Amino acid sequence: MKIAVLNGSPKGELSVTMQYVKFIEKKNPGNDFEYINISQRINKIEDDPDLFGEITAKIADSDLVIWCVPLYVMLVPSQYKRFIELIWERGSESVFRGKYAAVITTSIHFFDNTAHNYMRGICDDLGMIFTESFSPDMYDIMHEEGRVKLLQFADICLKTAGKKTVTPKAFGMTDYCMPVYEPGDSQVKTSAAGKRILILSDRRYINDNMGNMITRLQSAFDGNVRVMALTDIDIKGGCLGCCECGFDYQCVYTGKDGFIDYYKNEIVTSDIIIYAGEIKDRYLSAKWKQMLDRSFFNTHTPTLQGRQTAFLISGPLRSIPNLREILQAGNEFQKANLVDIVTDEQDSAATDMLIDSLAARLVEASNAGYVRPQTFLGFGGTKIFRDDVWGRLRFVFQADHRYYEEHGFYDFPQDDKKTIEINEKMMALTANPEMREKVRKMTKAEMVKPIKAIVDTK
Repeated sequence: MKIAVLNGSPKGELSVTMQYVKFIEKKNPGNDFEYINISQRINKIEDDPDLFGEITAKIADSDLVIWCVPLYVMLVPSQYKRFIELIWERGSESVFRGKYAAVITTSIHFFDNTAHNYMRGICDDLGMIFTESFSPDMYDIMHEEGRVKLLQFADICLKTAGKKTVTPKAFGMTDYCMPVYEPGDSQVKTSAAGKRILILSDRRYINDNMGNMITRLQSAFDGNVRVMALTDIDIKGGCLGCCECGFDYQCVYTGKDGFIDYYKNEIVTSDIIIYAGEIKDRYLSAKWKQMLDRSFFNTHTPTLQGRQTAFLISGPLRSIPNLREILQAGNEFQKANLVDIVTDEQDSAATDMLIDSLAARLVEASNAGYVRPQTFLGFGGTKIFRDDVWGRLRFVFQADHRYYEEHGFYDFPQDDKKTIEINEKMMALTANPEMREKVRKMTKAEMVKPIKAIVDTK
């Protein structure tokens, strides 16, 4: 069987994820594995149509395509995202149609689900036949159980493709055609006195829905609003996954382009940040992904605590709940307050009202200093990093460790001595069947008792 492996790591052959596929190849002799470094060579692939054609020819000649990619900020790296965009931009969808597909990623399970949903959606959109996905911890291959699961995954993929088994699609096709947005005059302006407001887009939008939405929101504020685009910033490239920033936030790009200074001087210093962009291939643009990946020079340290954020999006967000989850999760992990997301999925008058309302709510929340409690998305994500930075990743991410120690991130339940003592006493007490029945009947009232006392007295 001919297998095309599309390597999504900017590190090329030094990719952890690639070692998983190499192990599969070793244990499945007789198959022809063709490795294609995508992310590492994305600039040349984009600039050289012949190289892009060589890659698609190899894919066309394959029986199975393995999307092999590490996870960067809840998705694939920006370089890989750009390759996916090129598929549609260059009309190469037919190369993938009918091909069997598999996805393998490695991570520490920080929103690997959203990355896999994204890749499954891309495979469905390309008309591929999905075999299986595999999302191990990056070190699972070090253990016998992890290797067994990996080979079971490979066996499923090879048999599904070899037998030409039919599998269902997970996601329906998305309609990217939005109603034309023609803004009306803003009747009421929201006073933003004393607030530093930034509207940041991935590129300059002119005479289109996104451009009109940005202009309308800017005019909805009574005060100075900075409107900037990522294309105006000197960004040399995407995150390389080198983790050099882990010791002291010093990125390999430090002093080589303008992104880090821009992030520190413009984004972090803003009170209100509105991100603006259009949906491309079930996500925002590769340029947006590049910005999010490059912000990893802060590693796993939140930098936008207390900021008010929002999104202006052109495109079918209501049809892509996976993207909404990504946007919400990223802001919750940052401990920022995502006020809302406004799209152009309704008529112009309704969009006007939503934009005006958004401006008012952003300022109100900023004045109040309001940040809603984290849901599972932010709370669970924070605990994943808490545990790994405290443990196996502490050496690599020393900057995170110092920050987490100083800011109380290490709130492990086994360190709560008072709770431990209470649990031990109550468990010993309820070991007696008669006492257990008495306590059982008291549970409801006792659970609410301390909370009710606060309600009654404060």
